[in-house]
Amino acid sequence: MTLGDAVVVVTGGGNGIGRALCRRFAAEGARAIAVVDLDRDAADEVARDVHGIAIGGADVADQATAARIVERVVGDYGRIDLFCSNAGVAVDGGEDTPIADWQRCWDVNVMAHVHAARAVLPHMLARGGGYLLQTVSAAGLLTHIQSATYAVTKHASLAFAEWLSIAYGDRGITVSALCPQGVRTNMLAQSGEAGKVVLQAAAIEPEQVAEALLAALASGTFLVLPHPEVHAYYQGRATDPDRWLRGMNRMQQRIEEVERGMA
Repeated sequence: MTLGDAVVVVTGGGNGIGRALCRRFAAEGARAIAVVDLDRDAADEVARDVHGIAIGGADVADQATAARIVERVVGDYGRIDLFCSNAGVAVDGGEDTPIADWQRCWDVNVMAHVHAARAVLPHMLARGGGYLLQTVSAAGLLTHIQSATYAVTKHASLAFAEWLSIAYGDRGITVSALCPQGVRTNMLAQSGEAGKVVLQAAAIEPEQVAEALLAALASGTFLVLPHPEVHAYYQGRATDPDRWLRGMNRMQQRIEEVERGMA
């Protein structure tokens, strides 16, 4: 798709990757950008920057909220060309992570995509086409050593994106899964030793993620990999999963050694 004259919705648009997407879409000539975020002030600020509309205080994990977002944007502009389901949440921990945190990660990282699709697909299908972009993370292709909740829910969100592409690809709906690795956002800053050991050295700016996405939107590529090395990791994981698991376990041990040294 081309962004000129497009009507776009970006959830999690107030910060990080979402903010960079909004700004780049505006630079590419989007007709309207709806900046959706739980943080009202952040949504307002970005909306002013891109001459868009702010939908603040929006919890995308709530099905009724997703329906209201779509209703408002379609009501104001008559259509939605691109829906970027970008909001996400990360919680460190393993199987003993509190159930409330497991549920919140599931609701935001998976069900928010489901709610968005349920709300916007009828409009897109009625018009004969549309584009769904889901920010998944390389964790959906690989894993996240320090966060079971993030690894599991991002795998699930990738599976849902794949399912949507299969189900609606012949009906004018294009789906892409944006899978960056380390990006210099608040989430990375709060990722502790795992972020430092695994991600920070190769971390890129949110604006670089937005740049990588533009080429994918033009071609309709499903997997959007701003870090090219992720493709090789993904191939290695699929080709020899036992070797890949051993390598990830060694990385886990490195992180534990660093943490012990800091204690």
